[in-house]
Amino acid sequence: MKGIRLLILMLLFFSFSIKGQDPIGLPQVTSYGGIDYGAGTQNWGIAQDKNGVLFFANNEGLLTFNGTYWKRYPFPNKTILRSVKIDRTGRIFVGAQDEIGYYHPNKNGVLTYYSLKPLIPKLDRQFADVWNIDIVGDAIYFRTVTKIFRLLNRKIDVYNTPLTWVYMGSVNNELFAHEINIGIKTFKDGKWMVRCKDPRIINSGVTAVLPYSGDTLLLATLKDGLFLLVGDKLIKKTTKLDKIFYDDRINCAIQINPNLYAIGTTSAALLIVDRNGVLQQQFSYAEGLLNNNIRSVLLDHHRNLWVGLDDGISFIAFNSAIKHIYPDKNKQISSYASRIFENKLYIGTSNGLFSAPISLTKSDISANKAKFEEVKNTKGQTWGLTEINEHLLLAKEDGAFDVKGNEAFSLYKDLGTWLYRPIGKDKVIAGTYTGLQMLDFKNNEFVNNRNLSSLNEPLRFVVIDHKVNCIWASHPYRGIFKMDLSPDKKHIIKTTLLTEEDGLPLTLYNYVFALKDKIVFATSQGIYEYNPVKKKFYVSNFFRPIFKKLPLQCLVQDKQGKLWFVSDKKVGVVDFGRKSNKQGFTIVELPELRLQIVAGFEHIYPYDDNNIFIGANKGLLHLDYKKYAANIYKPNVLLGQISIIGAKDSILFGGYFDKEHKQGGVLAKLPYAFNSLHFEFGSTLFEQRENIEFSYQLKGFEDSWSTWSSKSEKDYTNLKHGTYTFTVKARNNLGNESLPVSYRFTIDPAWYESNLAYVIYFIFFVFLLYLLKKFQEKEHQKEQDKLRQQHQLEIERNEQMITKLEKEQLEADVEFKNKELASTTMHLVQRGKLLSKIGDELMPLVKQTTNTDAADDLKKVIRLLNEAKKLDHDWDQFAVHFDHVHANFLSNLKDRFPNLSSNDLKLCAYLKLNLSSKEIAQLLNITPRAVEVSRYRLRKKLGLTPEINLFDFLFK
Repeated sequence: MKGIRLLILMLLFFSFSIKGQDPIGLPQVTSYGGIDYGAGTQNWGIAQDKNGVLFFANNEGLLTFNGTYWKRYPFPNKTILRSVKIDRTGRIFVGAQDEIGYYHPNKNGVLTYYSLKPLIPKLDRQFADVWNIDIVGDAIYFRTVTKIFRLLNRKIDVYNTPLTWVYMGSVNNELFAHEINIGIKTFKDGKWMVRCKDPRIINSGVTAVLPYSGDTLLLATLKDGLFLLVGDKLIKKTTKLDKIFYDDRINCAIQINPNLYAIGTTSAALLIVDRNGVLQQQFSYAEGLLNNNIRSVLLDHHRNLWVGLDDGISFIAFNSAIKHIYPDKNKQISSYASRIFENKLYIGTSNGLFSAPISLTKSDISANKAKFEEVKNTKGQTWGLTEINEHLLLAKEDGAFDVKGNEAFSLYKDLGTWLYRPIGKDKVIAGTYTGLQMLDFKNNEFVNNRNLSSLNEPLRFVVIDHKVNCIWASHPYRGIFKMDLSPDKKHIIKTTLLTEEDGLPLTLYNYVFALKDKIVFATSQGIYEYNPVKKKFYVSNFFRPIFKKLPLQCLVQDKQGKLWFVSDKKVGVVDFGRKSNKQGFTIVELPELRLQIVAGFEHIYPYDDNNIFIGANKGLLHLDYKKYAANIYKPNVLLGQISIIGAKDSILFGGYFDKEHKQGGVLAKLPYAFNSLHFEFGSTLFEQRENIEFSYQLKGFEDSWSTWSSKSEKDYTNLKHGTYTFTVKARNNLGNESLPVSYRFTIDPAWYESNLAYVIYFIFFVFLLYLLKKFQEKEHQKEQDKLRQQHQLEIERNEQMITKLEKEQLEADVEFKNKELASTTMHLVQRGKLLSKIGDELMPLVKQTTNTDAADDLKKVIRLLNEAKKLDHDWDQFAVHFDHVHANFLSNLKDRFPNLSSNDLKLCAYLKLNLSSKEIAQLLNITPRAVEVSRYRLRKKLGLTPEINLFDFLFK
């Protein structure tokens, strides 16, 4: 019983010792759960195409990842996808229960499933899960438990077994299979030939056949460990890991390089072993995997590892130049300082100082296998490590310490210390929470001497300026202190606080750093230097072209002259050995470290080009800069899904080009309603995902490329009709750019912009011109009519005026004629009166004269006068003249009333002239009474009723 307990303790100790011998540097592990990739938990197989896109055989179908976006393609028969393999033409072969086939992009670049089951002979179309797919030459092989299908030239051959096919795989273009109770077989000339039937392997489950050396193959079994196969001879490969192989089983295995293998187990996670079976590294839940049950593993194009888990997917940046060093078991502590001293790596953390023995013969120190131990007497917050006079000095929150081996000895206590600066061979200045302390070096030991400065300020940034014999100390919120030293450097003779008045852009946020030959001051507006003659700060002529106005919180110069810096959590290096853009330097940023460094307490320790140590929130970061800068992998860019914004069937392009539809060709012709598009793109440089930036351009819409950014999608809305080419490219932080990827598409004009519409518009335009012409003609006609009307009105007005004038003239003439007629009539009346009077005067003379002859002569005269009174000659002349003035009054009257006599007409004329009865009587040579009688008779002849006035009748 005691022996068994001892054996168990030895095994536990052995397992712990194996675990403890992992390299101190661990690559970055990124894990994705079902919530991240939107599919089932288990991932049974992994494949990668020539573009770097990953494909996973998942419980819920085919899962793809292009470095940015996950896509899931449900399997048609809804069964679990167990295997995936890609041939050289890009076909993605998959296998599930009762189904085999392949995915290939359709004309829209969408992965579409094509079943191969119809090619299987009818009697063999019912089968269990397809666990393996392998490709040898042009033949595709699918393994189920009882059948192996071979697809060649669109024909499927079936190789059945009454037992079980437990494994199938290929090495160096040779196909191997393990048939239970039979042994290892190889496929030659269309037949399965037994290669090895060693009893140790017959009933063992082979899980991998891998290259080993020459003709020797490495066989991994489910629970019997590792074997070597030489020809047909089987050799057991005994390793220190056999107990793990037996207990935790081997699910899968791949070769990483000629010396390393990755072995996936059921509960011991992923083991990295060398050719001798020695464990080099283990990746498990403790290292960042989601669980320890490994279902599949893939070495990608950049020699990094992808692990399909029983619950999730993990990416191990195995070939990355950046690793994590965790000095304690829980890995939660932050690191603030590091130093290599006496073949040990010391890490100052938030909870003490840790050390691990290392071999400096390894170019990559993080590859050392060691276990960290806590240095005694160092519990608590550490701030700095400095090597001075072959002593390692530790600065802590509770004092100063001299580290010797794995123990720290106090130099002074209860005085928080930030850093140390040698001021001479036998003197060291310590920056503390309350000013400066002086340490003397005597008899190979440091002893506390005294307080050096009167400043009661925390001084975390202190440098010695030997050129002007002073100490510079910066306070982020007060300014910069200049402390002048005495000639013997034992005393501070003057302290001056320098602020904005002395040339600093701001009193706040100033830091002082000592480089090889310069003292520089990092401000909020870039790097400044100090002019001791003018006693002013000025912009550094050397550093301004490099950093411009970049604020720096950390600046360190390494042995090769490179400048390592931190600016607002961004870590970078100014490499003067790499020239770019006609400059004598290149700035290389490390964006993958941005969220990992300790903000406010930045620490960079450049030991050499292969070993740069950077303080982190969790553990310590190790950077192999030489490997990082020499990274030969140029970033690639992949055009992902292109969808139509707002459309029901929105996928325009699925992200995969085939031979017939190469990138850059016109692949889509869209109606105008689909003129808003969403573009996705990514890069499969997985280990540099944080470093990748994209730039894009839509030719036909944009004249220039967009600014570089990490954004991996772009929307364009309300595009006009025309042909467009969307082009995107990627670059990493080293300035390496990918080849651009393009996609062309055409947007048809809207119905109102089509050719037919333009014809209609033309006809309508011509019609409008016609209408306009007609309208103008009509308006012109209206205008002419208006002018004509105005002219006619003017004529009428003129005619009216003329008529009026003529009427007035006529009336005047009538009036004048009437006056003449009246005058003539009065003349006749007066003549008649005169003749009557003459006759009356002559009558008495006749009676009185006695002379008969005289009397006869008088009578003759009287008779002539009477005859003159009765002559109608004057009347005829009067009638003609009267008719002329009064519009044929007498003629019209006589025509209407022919029974009127001459006297009646005379009476009417005289009445028309408005003569009185007396005047009429004189003209007619009748009495006035006779005139009234004549009027009466005239009324009767005219047929006038009593109420009609004779004068009015004649006037009208």
